[in-house]
Amino acid sequence: MTYSIVARDPATGALGVAVQSHYFCVGSAVPWAEAGVGAVATQAMSETSYGPLGLELMRGGKTAPEALRTLVAGDAGESIRQVAMVDAQGGVAAHTGARCIAEAGHRTGDGVSVQANMMERATVPDAMLAAYGTTTGDLADRMLAALDAAEAEGGDIRGRQSAAMLVVGGKSDAGPWWSTRTLELRVEDHPAPLVELRRLVTLRRAYDASDRGFEMFRAGDVDGGIAEMEIGRRLAPDNTEIAFWMALALARKDLAAARALLADCRASEPRWAELLRRLPAAGLFPENATLIEQLLQE
Repeated sequence: MTYSIVARDPATGALGVAVQSHYFCVGSAVPWAEAGVGAVATQAMSETSYGPLGLELMRGGKTAPEALRTLVAGDAGESIRQVAMVDAQGGVAAHTGARCIAEAGHRTGDGVSVQANMMERATVPDAMLAAYGTTTGDLADRMLAALDAAEAEGGDIRGRQSAAMLVVGGKSDAGPWWSTRTLELRVEDHPAPLVELRRLVTLRRAYDASDRGFEMFRAGDVDGGIAEMEIGRRLAPDNTEIAFWMALALARKDLAAARALLADCRASEPRWAELLRRLPAAGLFPENATLIEQLLQE
């Protein structure tokens, strides 16, 4: 009852899953991924355990085809399952059970598998694979293109409701699992979930740039920090959170520009002014009452 993609970016080793369905909260069931290990999509009459068990087997040294064969062999309900896996070396495997609801099928390529069931047309997997292979950009961009292609082919015969994307890093020793999830987004219930998912991907990138910039600013690299924050502002020009923290960095270089940003923030929520006054006690802004009041001038 879903279409999805699992893929590995050969340039970075990043692993990802993206999915859309006419089913509430699809992100809680279908996508699974672990940095430096693999990614799994489990759908149709989904058996959620394929996700954690598939990752466990790949973590233990099995390839994606070996892990999938092991799990399918032990599943009495395999005929109603649809599962795909990619491992950290780019090996792929997919299974579409004989009793999955038509139209159902999968296609695999170099480091990628696309799969769909209960589709309006049988052409959905081919369209997804073609879009992934011809789209430029990072792994998220290419997976979004695959989902858009599926929808353009008619998508889920029931319509649309939810979508999700999970991207993890390529190295298993990069830190605890939560720190290696570079992108984790869910659209639980929306009339246009792919449009909303794409908006959230852009917003995530904006916040990431802003966060990088603020850390650079705090480390003393004011110019580098402002440059990163400007990336965030371009991606999300109406976001007051990003504007507020950029204003703090700009206060060191351009008081008028910082004041203008803060005025925009306060126009939408006056309490940003009180937050600014509280920051010195947390070590996030200089203990300079005169500067703060200058920034808050009308």
